[in-house]
Amino acid sequence: MERNPIKKSCLLLIWITFALIELPSVKAFVMPRSFYFASLRKQTTCIPHNTPSSKQTPDNEIQKSLGKISAIRAAESENTVSSFFSFPRLVWRFTRPHTLIGSALAIPAIHALAAPSYAALFSSTSLISMSYTMVCALLMNLYITGLNQITDVEIDKINKPYLPIAAGDLSIKHATWIVLIALALSLGMGALHPQLATPGLNLALWGSGILGTFYSLPPFRLKRFPLLAALCIVAVRGTVINAGFFAHAKYAVFGNPIRSVLYYLMNDAACKLSCIFFGIFGIVIALMKDVPDVAGDEKAKIRTMSVRMGQKRIFSAMKSLLTALFVIFGVSFIKGGLTATVRTTAFLRVIVGIFGLIGGISVEKKAFQVNPEDSKDVYQYYMHLWKLFYLSYIALVFAK
Repeated sequence: MERNPIKKSCLLLIWITFALIELPSVKAFVMPRSFYFASLRKQTTCIPHNTPSSKQTPDNEIQKSLGKISAIRAAESENTVSSFFSFPRLVWRFTRPHTLIGSALAIPAIHALAAPSYAALFSSTSLISMSYTMVCALLMNLYITGLNQITDVEIDKINKPYLPIAAGDLSIKHATWIVLIALALSLGMGALHPQLATPGLNLALWGSGILGTFYSLPPFRLKRFPLLAALCIVAVRGTVINAGFFAHAKYAVFGNPIRSVLYYLMNDAACKLSCIFFGIFGIVIALMKDVPDVAGDEKAKIRTMSVRMGQKRIFSAMKSLLTALFVIFGVSFIKGGLTATVRTTAFLRVIVGIFGLIGGISVEKKAFQVNPEDSKDVYQYYMHLWKLFYLSYIALVFAK
């Protein structure tokens, strides 16, 4: 991954560009909506050959013409202002904000886990690394979630008709440009910085980008195969993100001479446990996401676990798995806190352990009144799991 990063980035971009449905027209992307009003104004102000001159036109006709021109200019101005603010909001919707927030919280949390002390965490070097790494990660997150929407338009029209492309608010051409630009910027930033372009950062970006592409894009489209899809999610949410950013922080920020991601994954207990926890949590979120989407997946012949085994069984299994995950980690942290010799460490571990037990209770309590065959119920529960996911990364800051 360290050799010829620019060449590899260009090759990946070229492959994805040709694999996507239709490369957008630059003219269509940059053409302002006011173009229509400009054309209309030109038509209005042009005087046909068979129309009397202004000297022969009654005063009321002149006033009407001036009124039309004023109305067109006002509409053009209002449309330009509206477009200026609406496009960023549209892109924000396109990012799937709940996934973006998860990625944003992961970066400082993993830096905190890798830091030798809280003082080191808030050093200028650490803050610069967190900011730079977060931009790279958020751009890659935009690429992955955006690509999934581009390839799932027909499914989303059934399962998630509110998404920008499915709702007709964003064209595939514009969406394609957005994801390609996000991918190029993410990989470019990861490869070109003189100090922060570490193997750990590049593994996290390249690994998640490649697996995210294989997950969504034909001819691979791993989401069609439940086992491969699950392995893909475990790899990204567990190993690639947590171990990659952990190794990056250790080497680039906290002065550890070892750059190998595999070394930290095999020898650092904190890194290993975070990969296990968030890898399992990632599976739960991914499979729970499919529970309310059975109708669209069946129509598109996407044989998810919910389609194969039924919504009730998958909902119950994922709820139980997440409850067990929280309880096991909660009890382990409480036991670790009670045996710790340093008071601060003991206190923080007990607090994190209590959070784990509360998380397990919350998973069960919220599931009690959910009908697994009601899409609205399951979606609300699914978003509750994302809140627990955010809180888990916040708790990671104190898991020393």
